[in-house]
Amino acid sequence: MLKIALTGSDGLVGSRIIELLKNDFQFIPLPQSQMDITNHDQVNQIISQTDFDIFLHLAAYTNVAAAETNKELCFKVNVEGTKNVFDAVNQKGKKFIYVSTDFVFDGKKPPYFEDSQVYPPGVYADSKYQGERIVNGKAMIVRIAYPYRAFFAPKRDFFRTFRSYLEQKKSLTMITDSLMTPTFIDDIAYGLKHLFNEYSPEIFHLVGINSLSPYDIAVLIAEKFNLDKSLIGKTTYEEYIKNKPGLPKLADIRSKKNNFWKMKTFEEGLNNIIKQMSK
Repeated sequence: MLKIALTGSDGLVGSRIIELLKNDFQFIPLPQSQMDITNHDQVNQIISQTDFDIFLHLAAYTNVAAAETNKELCFKVNVEGTKNVFDAVNQKGKKFIYVSTDFVFDGKKPPYFEDSQVYPPGVYADSKYQGERIVNGKAMIVRIAYPYRAFFAPKRDFFRTFRSYLEQKKSLTMITDSLMTPTFIDDIAYGLKHLFNEYSPEIFHLVGINSLSPYDIAVLIAEKFNLDKSLIGKTTYEEYIKNKPGLPKLADIRSKKNNFWKMKTFEEGLNNIIKQMSK
């Protein structure tokens, strides 16, 4: 059984990967409370003493809007932290998977595939791209986009945030002229199952198979959960980014390489979530 050490094991994506694949792999979680990735010496010491086959690096600073005013912290975690972990894993001669983001693309000329030109539009995006540059050609890079799942109390994803607003009868103002690619986290886990077993130091996109506007996403959530669509207002991308910079406009992300796990549309993902919630 392959041994997978990982950072971000208690996060939105990492915790679900462990939950779904715990019978297929031996996971060795290295949460922040145990290993601070920005502490070079601590990372070296812990990784040198840990027995694993593959290291999955999920931990990251992910607050896109806050990154614009906290650049130093964002780069310390996403760039320095990645370098610390990658160097220590490399020293052991072990395989490394860096989880990156669709935000590395500027959203101006979609669609974006694994080999598309990268233009990071903001601080968070640039920090993740600098992390990619550290490992590129020497490790696997897996880009994901807008991950969502049925349950996870510590952190809300976009799906549960939108649903919660509508359940509380709060209005939402959603962008009509931009695109995002929602990705069901269960699909990320099962895609990674294949990639763990068929490791190759390349770039892969594990993303949902359709891109929608945030407005259409909110409407679909309202329809699926019988919530009031009249609460959903409209805005434009230009208006929205005045308050939240760093957001790519047309984040239509696709994969040329994923012929190993059929990713779901957003509607299919919601149907799965409804089933999971009814158990």
